[in-house]
Amino acid sequence: MSQRKIVIAITGASGAIYAKLLLDALLTLRQTQGDNFLEIGVVLSDNAKTVWEHELENQEYINYAVKFYDKNDFNAPFASGSAKYDTMVIIPCSMGTLGRIATGISNDLITRAADVMLKERRKLILVARETPYNLIHINNMKLITEAGGIICPATPSFYSKPKTVEEVAQTVVNRVIDLMGFENESYRWGNKGRK
Repeated sequence: MSQRKIVIAITGASGAIYAKLLLDALLTLRQTQGDNFLEIGVVLSDNAKTVWEHELENQEYINYAVKFYDKNDFNAPFASGSAKYDTMVIIPCSMGTLGRIATGISNDLITRAADVMLKERRKLILVARETPYNLIHINNMKLITEAGGIICPATPSFYSKPKTVEEVAQTVVNRVIDLMGFENESYRWGNKGRK
């Protein structure tokens, strides 16, 4: 596999645990499959920081060994298709962010980077976190899907019989890692053992 350039965006929807678990998993993958990673860039909205601090009761997002970019830094490499970032995950993805992407409004680095992924026909994964959906949300998801994006709702599965909140959230993160194209040891339907 060629070296990967990945963007992780974290918005202010509830579900900071999903972002934390994905960052943890990617850093573990970088240690075990280091040759596959060229760069992991991270962008947090202001609300993402607030929600993380409220839900996880810490500011550990600042301690991750990744490159952070300001939400208004249009000089970030992934603000242009020429930088060849191959995958972007927005986790969790608020409906406001999803709506702006669906309608082509690139008013910050998150929405600009998503627009770049769509126009370059690269992988864009939106971990939508809202319930219930209204028709506007559904239509926006349809537009993004038609444009080539992947909507991966933050809907956990229970096949693996998770015992903790982290294990429940990990079922969503495992699907995201699969969608990103990484080898991922996780529960597979039909397998006898739990991984």
